[in-house]
Amino acid sequence: MVAQASITNADNKPENATRVSSAQGETILVLGDSLSAAYGIATEQGWVHLLREILHTRGSHDVINASISGETTDGGARRITTLLDTHTPDILLLELGGNDGLRGFPTRVMRDNLQRIIDAAKAANCKVHLIGMHIPPNYGPLYTQQFHNVFYELAEANELTLTPFLLNGVELNEKMMQSDGIHPRAEAQPIMANNVLQALEPLLPNGNRP
Repeated sequence: MVAQASITNADNKPENATRVSSAQGETILVLGDSLSAAYGIATEQGWVHLLREILHTRGSHDVINASISGETTDGGARRITTLLDTHTPDILLLELGGNDGLRGFPTRVMRDNLQRIIDAAKAANCKVHLIGMHIPPNYGPLYTQQFHNVFYELAEANELTLTPFLLNGVELNEKMMQSDGIHPRAEAQPIMANNVLQALEPLLPNGNRP
């Protein structure tokens, strides 16, 4: 992130999860904030939709995007049980924490909330892929490092696949960021989709493809 602001847009909160379907097969649930909710761009330009298109070339996948702009780990933890019961996903892509960090929420609380989501998914026999985020050092180097460490620590403790940084290759390129300096433009979305796919491969059928 290049500025301190919430990844949020109150007008962009869907009442229901958006389903991007393709017949039968693995069901993938995406639980994230505006970075996964295609904020400021068309839904079909977002990385979640692009990932679905990539997976569709390999077979049938049902991708459900339950991301909400402004979502925090607490909000995700409150919603996860209902989402799991409703959609019974095989894989959860968990992309939350950015808004917690930008608002200076305690990293311990953020970690606990993410762990609650992971535990709920595992109890529902759903595999979890964790997607990490970076924040600017507005709250000092210690907080920033603790924030970044949460994703690695959770991935290791729970033996999860991890995309360390969703915006890798995007954040420092001004041409790929919207005017707010927070949200990526449409041009950045293919890179984001690839960032996720590279680490997600082991969870997919016939994983670790070249």
